[in-house]
Amino acid sequence: MSKSNFLSIGTTGLRWLWLAVLVFIADIASKFWVIKNFALGESVDLLPFFNFYYARNYGAAFSSFMGQRWALAAVAVTISIVLMVMMYRTAATAKWSNIAFALIIGGALGNLFDRLYHGFVVDFFDFYIGEWHYPTFNVADCAICIGAVMVILEGFIFSQKKDEKKETAE
Repeated sequence: MSKSNFLSIGTTGLRWLWLAVLVFIADIASKFWVIKNFALGESVDLLPFFNFYYARNYGAAFSSFMGQRWALAAVAVTISIVLMVMMYRTAATAKWSNIAFALIIGGALGNLFDRLYHGFVVDFFDFYIGEWHYPTFNVADCAICIGAVMVILEGFIFSQKKDEKKETAE
């Protein structure tokens, strides 16, 4: 394959990988800060509905897949590679898609780092109402969720707008 067959990285969605790096750094920095400054299980009340609570998650979302460290690592690597290929195939100007993919990649790699380095994922955001607590989560989880919601919104909202444009053009 000749050089001319490859797209310039600057014209592809891979140009947005800086955001994945930013998410990764923010996630890892926040987790090391928590480990250094909190005892496991320590909680600090910040708002009437929000605590800073140091927890360890040996599974995935909502503590599912407990003890599946290597399988979860493989999933994170696979998802990251697939999304990077999608970013490569997407124009850099498709900001919404590339931001969504970069957020998911950064979050996936942040939690992957935890699994490989610590053997667990550090969680610390604890939202609650009364006695009910939402599962504790972290910066990586936030990025993954925001990215996933963006992908879903793009699939529903933006595809409907494209369909409307097609209908008016016909």
